Amino acid sequence: MLAKVKSYALEGLDGYAVNVELDISSGIPSMEMVGLASTATKESKERIRSAVKNSGYKYPLKRITVNLAPADTKKEGPVFDLAIAVALLRADEQFTGQTYKDYVFLGELSLDGRLSRINGVMPILISAYQKGYRKFVIPYDNRAEAAYIKGAEVYALKDLGEVDALLSCSGAFSPVEHADYAPRTGKNPYGVDFSDIKGQTAAKRAIEVAVSGGHNVLMIGPPGTGKTMLSRSIPSIMPDMTFEEALEVTKIHSIAGVLDSEEGIITQRPFRTPHHSATLPSLIGGGQKSRPGEVSLAHYGVLFLDEMPEYSRHTLESLRQPLEDKCVTVARAMRTVSYPSAFMLVASMNPCPCGNLGSKTAECTCTAQQIRNYLSKLSGPLLDRIDIQIEVDNLTYEEITGKVSGDSSETVKERINNVRRIQAERFRGTPVLTNAQMNGRQLEEFCRTDAQCDALLKSAFKRLNLSARATTRILKVARTVADMEGSENIKAAHLAEAIQYRSLDRKLNV
Repeated sequence: MLAKVKSYALEGLDGYAVNVELDISSGIPSMEMVGLASTATKESKERIRSAVKNSGYKYPLKRITVNLAPADTKKEGPVFDLAIAVALLRADEQFTGQTYKDYVFLGELSLDGRLSRINGVMPILISAYQKGYRKFVIPYDNRAEAAYIKGAEVYALKDLGEVDALLSCSGAFSPVEHADYAPRTGKNPYGVDFSDIKGQTAAKRAIEVAVSGGHNVLMIGPPGTGKTMLSRSIPSIMPDMTFEEALEVTKIHSIAGVLDSEEGIITQRPFRTPHHSATLPSLIGGGQKSRPGEVSLAHYGVLFLDEMPEYSRHTLESLRQPLEDKCVTVARAMRTVSYPSAFMLVASMNPCPCGNLGSKTAECTCTAQQIRNYLSKLSGPLLDRIDIQIEVDNLTYEEITGKVSGDSSETVKERINNVRRIQAERFRGTPVLTNAQMNGRQLEEFCRTDAQCDALLKSAFKRLNLSARATTRILKVARTVADMEGSENIKAAHLAEAIQYRSLDRKLNV
């Protein structure tokens, strides 16, 4: 007998329907699976056999053929276990309910028949809902993700017995209750408040400008000046996420398998800190399964590279395309997928290998060639994509022991949220969210300058030997500074502040 059951698979962030066709016929007992199934998918044969038996059903000792259509697309993972089991029990007439045709089945089976949590449930449900599917059966442990898909009728069940009861209408099951989204307002996971940072007034101002406009920032200074502490304070001042942003970030984390099953949705902007030994696929994405990398996991959040020159030059150069395009395309022999990567890059570095160049308290022991080789790890094209470059100086004893502190993270965050609201209104109806993402046409419309500003920008262009990209980024930063001051137009003071954040261009290209 033949049975057809619906399931779903992912291609990047987009899903597509998979028809599970199962036929039981006379012959030597076996199960053959066709349709470009991966090793993990083919292994479902043994999981299904044990799950069916241990759930109190009979496993048919006949020839079983399973087809996963479309047959020309690679099927990966254990997500089809439940659909295959339902098709098997339906074809063998052990599942008698007819309502199975209304559902999309997703889930991995344990050997005892329980449904185990799977990755990628949220993007699957969103994609399937957009294609017209309305009823779903998923593992119970994935219920938190499903709660945020409004309009979908999702049943989170624990085992095959509950699936049978649902399809035969012999049990009372309610769909997952819809949950309302609320951004997390808790403390910074690193425990660093902006007011905890002694001194560094200029650096804190630059960080606030960067977060307000979504600009990339590089901090350079001797060891112990607070670069890492400044960076780790950023999560406490990041603006609240909108529901649309939270959904997109959650989809990526769900696919990568790093989503908290109890939370169900990302409520705080990501802050990713890969080690300098990170490989290219782990940073950009890829591997056999074309998984998202750190640049995508940091989408709508921060990617922090501590001691940036310690990363391999090849790895750093790979950041140029995602920094510019806000997405990364992973091409492999069997598939090509794209993941969004609209992250804010925050990096820190020492001014030289020993770290003491320019220090007020220690002497640099590096040669000119060593300094040149160290700084050359950051190429000109990569530096062009970093909007704000700031020097972080050593603190005086009075600054370290002083009790004067600046604004708290809560106060700074409130200011940043106000600036982000200005940008949201400015770019309403477009995919642009922050000033840093403006295109050429928007730059002309929202970054008009007067004669005084033009003269100032022309002088900086010649004096700092700026590229066209660096010049446009100065204008974007100036637009953010103007927004922070509540000014409709960019003024000379705003532009001057933006220009001073490019003062390291000459030093880093010696």
